[in-house]
Amino acid sequence: MKLVNFLYKGEKNIGALLDDGVCSFKSISDKYSMSMMEFIEQIDDLSPKVSKFINSNSEVIPLSEIEFLPVIERPGKVLAVGLNYKDHAKETGMDLPKVPMIFTKQSTSVLGHQGEIHKPKVSDAVDYEGEMAFVIGKKCRHVSKEDALDVIAGVTICNDVSVRDWQIASPTFTMGKSFDTHCPIGPYIATMDEISDIHNLKIKTYVNDELRQDSCTDQLIFDCFDLIEHITKAFTLEPGDIIATGTSSGVGVVLGKYLVPNDVVRIELENVGTLENKVVLEP
Repeated sequence: MKLVNFLYKGEKNIGALLDDGVCSFKSISDKYSMSMMEFIEQIDDLSPKVSKFINSNSEVIPLSEIEFLPVIERPGKVLAVGLNYKDHAKETGMDLPKVPMIFTKQSTSVLGHQGEIHKPKVSDAVDYEGEMAFVIGKKCRHVSKEDALDVIAGVTICNDVSVRDWQIASPTFTMGKSFDTHCPIGPYIATMDEISDIHNLKIKTYVNDELRQDSCTDQLIFDCFDLIEHITKAFTLEPGDIIATGTSSGVGVVLGKYLVPNDVVRIELENVGTLENKVVLEP
């Protein structure tokens, strides 16, 4: 399934993507009227139940009639990884890291598909970073690499928007990575039955239809399972936590092409979908 978090006629819904629209879980039964976070917490139990009804469900809402919300509106944690693609390390001239470089993006930076990325008043160095992200489905600690797949609920897309001058001003990256609207995620969570190999997915980033990033998740230095094993040595991961896995070569800071108002960033991830957001001046 591809899970969708959306507004329809002013009400929040979750549902599944179909060829011609979205099936709201509310239309199956009132007992499935819940938040995406609640669904993720019970995903192993609920997914088979709703899957049986989706294809035969007659109530399909056209995509043109919904407003996409962030797949998880207020995740407990948004973790990201610096310098985690071999091609990106090569373009920067930096050595491959020996341990994952983990940083956080604040949950208030989260934005949905088709939402507007703000170019802040305090910087002209706004950059895009197309990334595969995964959503945690189980509360877990001390997870081995061999067991890591079991705690992933699904895969989504993240644009790790970065304010470069603020990012390099502090070694933690936190301020430069956490401006409001600077974590678009979505448009869907592809559950793991949709993903044949999480470490062999093509990912591309376009700005105004110009291809800027063209890579594959086989370029990851630390793969998803490595990251889970490493992170859970230190702290607990919980359902709904999002981990963005790093970006490939072709970022704006290297190309000398920062984002400006009216730019449209489009990120395509194989088997998952397309995340698109327009840049506007900060209101």
